[in-house]
Amino acid sequence: MSDHLAVARTYAATPDLWPVAPRFNPIERWYHRLSIADDHEVWLLTWLPGQETEIHDHGGSAGAFHVFSGTLTEDTVSTGVDGTPRVVSRDLGEGADRRFGSHHIHRIVNRSADPAISIHVYGPALTSMTKYRIEPGGLRVLTVERAGAQW
Repeated sequence: MSDHLAVARTYAATPDLWPVAPRFNPIERWYHRLSIADDHEVWLLTWLPGQETEIHDHGGSAGAFHVFSGTLTEDTVSTGVDGTPRVVSRDLGEGADRRFGSHHIHRIVNRSADPAISIHVYGPALTSMTKYRIEPGGLRVLTVERAGAQW
């Protein structure tokens, strides 16, 4: 099994080997799969100021991400014993990285004034992502997206 964080760091250290150059889309986050292997896949994402994901999980995949440039904020969502959602925010600047398990629920947002680039590794490769909304009684499922259909 791959060390997802080591894979992300390796890609971050060798941008000249990326098959595409990062692009920025003013309408939505840009992303491109850099690589797929038997036990993981690697994605390159770009973030203009204000761009973000919805609150989501990774469909049972674990992984890691590395901030190649800029600053991103990760809002991690957990639920207490009573089901009440708790959000913890953490700013991650250039060079910062983070591992996460297969039940991780979060949102990533560029709250800075500068563009950001990040590298994400998922193992196994993503097959679905569930998007959520925080409500007073807990997390509510909004959609379940499938690889090959929505991305």
